[in-house]
Amino acid sequence: MPAIAITSPDDPRIGDYRALTDLELRTRWEPPNGLFIAEGELVIERALRAGYRMRSALVDEKRADQLTGLPGDAPLYTAAPPVLESITGFHVHRGILASFHRRPLPALGDLLATARNLAVLEGLNTHTNLGALFRSAAALGIDAIVLSPNCADPLYRRAVRVSMGEVFAIPYTKTDTWPDPLATIRAAGFTLLAMTPAPDAVALKDLTPDQRVRPALLLGAEGPGLTAEAMKASDVRVAIPMHNGVDSLNVATAAAITFYELTRGATTPERTAPHTRAL
Repeated sequence: MPAIAITSPDDPRIGDYRALTDLELRTRWEPPNGLFIAEGELVIERALRAGYRMRSALVDEKRADQLTGLPGDAPLYTAAPPVLESITGFHVHRGILASFHRRPLPALGDLLATARNLAVLEGLNTHTNLGALFRSAAALGIDAIVLSPNCADPLYRRAVRVSMGEVFAIPYTKTDTWPDPLATIRAAGFTLLAMTPAPDAVALKDLTPDQRVRPALLLGAEGPGLTAEAMKASDVRVAIPMHNGVDSLNVATAAAITFYELTRGATTPERTAPHTRAL
């Protein structure tokens, strides 16, 4: 499909990309309309490779002739940098954005049936932390992620960007209620490990072999951590031992350390090539 030049930020054809820095507006617009925005060639390539259907792309007009591998049935809009910035609300230094159709999330039972381990997130509402956590989960062998109803959207542009598109690599679902899904997870054969800096928690390295067989790692939001209800529902409270009087870590950092420890020694699947199409 030939590129379509956009000269006005008010052009209705590029409504998907308007005011991308306005979190409240994007939250009202994207999920209800079944859309999300991907930014940058690598992230867009990974969304396509994961099977997400592109709705359209918006690119710096200077780069339009350099792109190959975009779906032929999705409109390619081009604009000068000042117009791009007026549309999106920021300087699009990666040069390309794409709008994608979301897919239905799997049922919790279906997710649990195929996972050997889980990350279970309660109230994690910072997109940068969420994106970093998904990236670590993909890299360190976590099979699936379960989010409480008040977690941030993994497909929000900032979360997708920070994850480098790895949100597309990890199956996840978001529950409608809380904390009763924790009982469902336990009934499926998982051991619920609640992360906490509490001094009486079990040191991560001291978990028993049985507790490591099918772990479901519970992680809470920055600051408040896990709720009392989640703690009560857990099987084991787990901590990363700290030095120098430090009492806690960033949740994404703590998750990465724990993911590594829980999957250490597991067979690493053969890695696929990171790039399979040119953009």
